[in-house]
Amino acid sequence: MAINLVVAVTDPEWYQTLRNLPDLTEVNFWSPSPRGFQALKPGELLLFKLRAPFDRIVGGGIFSQSNSFPTYWAWEAFGEANGAKSLEELEAIILKYRSSMHGSPEIRCRILTQPFFFDEADWIAPPTDWSPRIVDYKIYNASETEGFRLWQEIHDRWRPVDEDRRGIGERPATYGAPYLFTPRLGQGAFRTLVTDIYDRRCAVTRERTLPALEAAHIRPYRKEGPHEAGNGLLLRRDIHSLFDAGYVTVSPKLDFEVSRSIRDEFENGREYYALHGTKIFVPQRTDLRPNPEWLSWHNENIYRG
Repeated sequence: MAINLVVAVTDPEWYQTLRNLPDLTEVNFWSPSPRGFQALKPGELLLFKLRAPFDRIVGGGIFSQSNSFPTYWAWEAFGEANGAKSLEELEAIILKYRSSMHGSPEIRCRILTQPFFFDEADWIAPPTDWSPRIVDYKIYNASETEGFRLWQEIHDRWRPVDEDRRGIGERPATYGAPYLFTPRLGQGAFRTLVTDIYDRRCAVTRERTLPALEAAHIRPYRKEGPHEAGNGLLLRRDIHSLFDAGYVTVSPKLDFEVSRSIRDEFENGREYYALHGTKIFVPQRTDLRPNPEWLSWHNENIYRG
């Protein structure tokens, strides 16, 4: 299996902000341009290289996904994991790289899980063919000389907290041989994934006003529900609230159901009852659709009936 690594240029300020955050599980390695990013597949590594005068590789993360979203949305999803202390600071940093900014422009969100940051003594020299004219990133293949050197140096300095790679790739028997990692999604990556796989539309109403949409866990994270596509639904904000409170649910057959408790408790709910019994919309890929086991759990443990 061919494994790529990306060496990407970043600012020392971005690096220091993230390095000082405790218990960081994900970062948004954003780009001021919303153009696509297809250099990596999930489970490969993106490495941070500081600009001159430091000019060293200082850390990285496991690539999860790449999506284009408005700046405000990126802040709501990742907060300080964007490498800024506030939305205003994030917008000011973006403005350094854009000629102008109106409203909340879209940026490219490259989501990394299990980020790691090296002590200065462990910083790595850039590849021998690295050009100072590179302002974004360069791709290296781990089967080639410089790519394999990078892989070995990263391998010697870092181990992910959880090295379970089932479903992504198996670690080769040969020491140091490249392999894919398992991206462990955090809250922000979960929200990004669910928003994208539902085509930025509510699964029930097909509402597509992005600020009104939220990624819902079918089984709540606090109750051992995973940050996975099969445990997610993209819902309009009010329907999400009702779903979490048990006033609505989705059956394992993907039918939207509304509890009689809305009428009993609030003498209201006509709009919701009009949706009762309708099929929800789901991703085309079957492996990204709601897991029937999680839906059954919600029906049995949360839904008021």
